[in-house]
Amino acid sequence: MNASAPQHEPPDPRDRPARLTVGVVGAGRVGPALAAALRLAGHRPVAVSGVSDASRRRAAELLPDVPLVPPAEVLARAELILLTVPDDALPALVEGLVGTGAVRPGQLLVHTSGRYGTAVLDPATRAGALPLALHPAMTFTGTAVDVQRLAGCSFGVTAPEELRLAAEALVIEMGGEPEWIAEQARPLYHAALALGANHLVTLVAQSMELLRAAGVAAPDRMLGPLLGAALDNALRSGDAALTGPVARGDAGTVAAHVAELRKHAPGTVAGYLAMARTTADRALAHGLLKPELAEDLLGVLADGRDGGDGRDDRDGDDGREGDRP
Repeated sequence: MNASAPQHEPPDPRDRPARLTVGVVGAGRVGPALAAALRLAGHRPVAVSGVSDASRRRAAELLPDVPLVPPAEVLARAELILLTVPDDALPALVEGLVGTGAVRPGQLLVHTSGRYGTAVLDPATRAGALPLALHPAMTFTGTAVDVQRLAGCSFGVTAPEELRLAAEALVIEMGGEPEWIAEQARPLYHAALALGANHLVTLVAQSMELLRAAGVAAPDRMLGPLLGAALDNALRSGDAALTGPVARGDAGTVAAHVAELRKHAPGTVAGYLAMARTTADRALAHGLLKPELAEDLLGVLADGRDGGDGRDDRDGDDGREGDRP
């Protein structure tokens, strides 16, 4: 070997033959961000479809100069197709694309639904497409910040065995970390994420509203450190991180909470009671809640469920069934 031979720089990733043309069907919050991330990895977005004004604005911001065309035209132009539509719309979209002959053999067809695996793409697979399910476990804003947030984001990945390497490569190129999910486990996987993330937003929004009603001028500033610490503790320690009046068995405090919520924010009572009972069960099972305190606490929660006087809220004057968990 000649030691004086010139050393060559590694090729630019954009020059690798594996670079793909990318199309997006459904310019919601997810699709343009993923396509923008793939562009940073050297792939080339060539077409996007979107109907609403908001979709068109997102596409213009995240994928400038990429033409807006009908879905069938997206498939005609691209080798890698991102199907980023709502879960309930996905099966009909796949059937429609196959029915019109838009799907070509050898195309990578990727959907981002958490609910579905690759079986929902079976009609396209029979037409020769290569099916992948890549679900980013992240909330999206529809802005450029989403591209940055993909760094280190876990993706729930389902793919045929022969496409696992391709799926892994795409996720890594977008900055994410692949987590393999079996086809039959997709609904449970998605339910777990919704329970943790979607419901968290509701709980935080309700908490902020109640703090404002209590006279707190900056509820976000008050909650930020508290919720950050609670999340960190929960991720590190699970149920051992439980604290507060329910885990301690402070039945009187919980009863006062329920009374105040009924007075000032009755729409929050059902959620408070449901979460309090679940918290009590977990605290009791893990030895955090003393059994002698649990009886009084669960009694308060049962009284809270029926309004505290034995009457079912569904028979009350206000007719709100939502107060019953």
